[in-house]
Amino acid sequence: MQLNFRGLPALVTGAGKGIGRDTVKALHALGAKVVAVSRTDADLVSLSEECPGIQTVCVDLGDWDATERALGNVGPVDLLVNNAAVVPLQPFLEVTKEVFDRTFSVNLRSLVQVSQIVARGMIHRGVPGSIVHVSSMVAHVTFPNLSVYSSTKGAISVFTRAMAAELGPYKIRVNSVNPTVVLTAMGQKVLTDPEIARKLKERHPLRKFAETEDVVNSILFLLSDRSASTSGSGILVDAGYLAS
Repeated sequence: MQLNFRGLPALVTGAGKGIGRDTVKALHALGAKVVAVSRTDADLVSLSEECPGIQTVCVDLGDWDATERALGNVGPVDLLVNNAAVVPLQPFLEVTKEVFDRTFSVNLRSLVQVSQIVARGMIHRGVPGSIVHVSSMVAHVTFPNLSVYSSTKGAISVFTRAMAAELGPYKIRVNSVNPTVVLTAMGQKVLTDPEIARKLKERHPLRKFAETEDVVNSILFLLSDRSASTSGSGILVDAGYLAS
């Protein structure tokens, strides 16, 4: 499947590492004009060296006011990937206010805020667009110590459908990708116990976790006009986990 994003303005949050970083690199290689957003400046510096010409924005998306200042006038965006997230590991009975507030602020509230900024711009310019949220299969199934993280991803599923319904008349599509564990630095946090990792992998019919490339390819499909009639959907990149 040949994709071409030449000249299209795109914005990716959580762009410093993992899925977000590889999404920026893929979009840049396919000709998009990318704005990469991360809270870690060193990651943005190294990403700029790999992808000359991208625009970078360093901001903590968990801070509403700082995000508004940083992205309120970001310019035209036709393609948005909401990837920024934190993954706290806490048993339900030990969940703290600080962890709850931080997780929802970064994983969900920033998704809403950035999507509002971008969608309003699309509507003002009268252009179609595509928004992709990076969710997780734990929107549909629970894992130990991930109650707060899973709750944010479950809420993203609802927002995906609600946004698709409300933004559809403006020709703005909204979808999500829902991967299993991806072997990034963030994903490895969930797999600190080798025995748990082994048992979890064996529960996947394909006997594997997802590679970053698998998720990026699904994101690119949903951003592209190859998915022109797809909105309000979530693509499972879960190696068959939810089928078992």
